[in-house]
Amino acid sequence: MNTTVTTLGRSQSAAMSTNKVIRNTYMLLSMTLAFAALTAGVTMSLNLPSPGFIITLVGYFGLLFLTTKFRDSGAGIGFVFALTGFMGYTLGPILNAYLALPNGSQTVMMAMGGTAAIFLGLSAYVMTTRKNFSYMGGFLAVGILVAFLAGIGAFFFEMPGLSLAVSAMFVLLMSGLILYQTSEIIHGGETNYIMATVTLFVAIFNLFTSLLQLLGFANSSD
Repeated sequence: MNTTVTTLGRSQSAAMSTNKVIRNTYMLLSMTLAFAALTAGVTMSLNLPSPGFIITLVGYFGLLFLTTKFRDSGAGIGFVFALTGFMGYTLGPILNAYLALPNGSQTVMMAMGGTAAIFLGLSAYVMTTRKNFSYMGGFLAVGILVAFLAGIGAFFFEMPGLSLAVSAMFVLLMSGLILYQTSEIIHGGETNYIMATVTLFVAIFNLFTSLLQLLGFANSSD
């Protein structure tokens, strides 16, 4: 009897802890998305230039390192906003470039709509079915590394065909990452809402920019 009560108590405690992580993650995610949109909007209105490839990489990985290091403290939240704000800043010049093209506003809106549909659809699927996608972790890690290195190669060697292939890879990989991270949250594999937020934000950001490039190419070919 005591064993049964103890087991039930632990199950209820685990469920409450998971629900808290879910609630905090999506609350922080919505706030960081809004903040990134604000910084992107400011960058666009001021017509600020792109920080460049090297500064973007250094800024991203530097802030990601600090966020990870302080993920268990209040400072971690500050670094989350610094990271997502910086990513919003890098997005501003990209959006300005697309909006200057014929049908640019349509391309941006389609990319935004596609990103929202994919994220909400995949999240709802995992939340509803509660399917465990933890087995995808290793595959996603290798796939993202390969796609990242291929993207660097496409940038330095100016290979637009490879760049489009990388964007297509990232659409699939980021979709998988959304499935994986959402599954980790609801099954207790990820208990830190700061890191869960960062992972989902990065997935949404890369999904949007990849769709933007693919749709931009499709519209330019019409």
